[in-house]
Amino acid sequence: MAGKQHHVAIFTTASLPWMTGTAVNPLFRAAYLAKAGDWEVTLVVPWLSKGDQILVYPNKMKFSSPMEQEAYVRRWLQDRIGVLPRFDIKFYPGKFSTEKRSILPVGDISQTISDDKADIAVLEEPEHLTWYHHGRRWKTKFQKVIGVVHTNYLEYVKREKNGYISAFILKHINSWVTDIYCHKVIRLSAATQDVPRSVICNVHGVNPKFTEIGKLKHQKLCQREQAFFKGAYYIGKMVWSKGYTELLHLLHQHQMELSGLKMELYGSGEDSDEVKASAERLSLDIRVYPGRDHGDSIFHDYKVFINPSTTDVVCTTTAEALAMGKIVICANHPSNEFFKRFPNCHMYNNEKEFVRLTMKALAEEPIPLSDELRHELSWEAATERFVRVADIAPIVSVRQKAASSQHFMRISQEELQRNMEEASAFFHNTISGIETARCVFGAIPNTLQPDEQQCKELGWNLQG
Repeated sequence: MAGKQHHVAIFTTASLPWMTGTAVNPLFRAAYLAKAGDWEVTLVVPWLSKGDQILVYPNKMKFSSPMEQEAYVRRWLQDRIGVLPRFDIKFYPGKFSTEKRSILPVGDISQTISDDKADIAVLEEPEHLTWYHHGRRWKTKFQKVIGVVHTNYLEYVKREKNGYISAFILKHINSWVTDIYCHKVIRLSAATQDVPRSVICNVHGVNPKFTEIGKLKHQKLCQREQAFFKGAYYIGKMVWSKGYTELLHLLHQHQMELSGLKMELYGSGEDSDEVKASAERLSLDIRVYPGRDHGDSIFHDYKVFINPSTTDVVCTTTAEALAMGKIVICANHPSNEFFKRFPNCHMYNNEKEFVRLTMKALAEEPIPLSDELRHELSWEAATERFVRVADIAPIVSVRQKAASSQHFMRISQEELQRNMEEASAFFHNTISGIETARCVFGAIPNTLQPDEQQCKELGWNLQG
């Protein structure tokens, strides 16, 4: 008789149709873990009431029920990977914070998974999911809790008013909550802050559609045919912190040297009008267009992807551009470390190098991507890396590990550490249960429990 299949619950902070990294990457992770066949997988995503849906989802998209949104998510995924592996999707109540421009959980979201399936929890953005967590401790409920750090929160906070003071406080809060709630934390790159029990590994892959585009370009290049007919572009959410500050500065400072450059920007966001106005003031051929899917056919023929952003942890669009066979120009920065092995990725250390590498890229053809490097960008490879560094195959109960030790002194030391950690977790739980304290630290008011409307939308009222 086969043993019990272990369960992996992947909790994340966003859901499609919001095209953000924490909506897309955990979805692919769930699909490819399920595809591997060694685990029973559930993806747990936030449910927003219609008032918040209008603020978050593009093109005024709205869903009347979680079932309707789940159908949309599955259709989107099927269009990109074909036959869907079997995994569940569950929703927890969330509210959108306009101040933080992100979704925050409401209530104790660990309750969405029953105790009999509480084997492994993957917290995508563990600090974000635990800042205001009030309820059962993650490490108590689940045998193993793995955090995956997506966002360089400190870099974003530093750009705000009194940013360095806020970043100092946030750094310590992030370390505290990840320590008390996670057994292990995976940092996608060294661009993120160091936290206890963390390792650095890029466990994200590329939508297979981009790889297919790259293979077609590869064939043309190998047959000495022209594969690319357009020059340079950048795509990213149109807010200054997403690389537009750096990009327009570089283009402004070196207009003479870059006189042959034709640059096209694609993005939508809060700073769209300002970015467009700044671009129009330059004496370069720059055009600004609304954001669209990077897999759109309009992007296939661009040869050079220029991405000077240093706020990303591992830039998804950079990986996608490399998968499509393009030349990438990016900063020599910890967030880009994973891409150094790719011959089409050219990194600059200063503005002079940026100009030289950009003009060189426009004059040459990309090097066809090897099968080995193409695999490195895939979700299959990303899943292999995730399973290895998360150490979830096979899972060994944390409680079993502690019980099996025969060394009295080691038990005492572990017991002491565990008691201190539990005291720290108790303190966090107490503070997070006080409405005034929650609001002081930036929580959305009245989010200790979901409201009646959200319970009704989620069908929780039927459970009594």
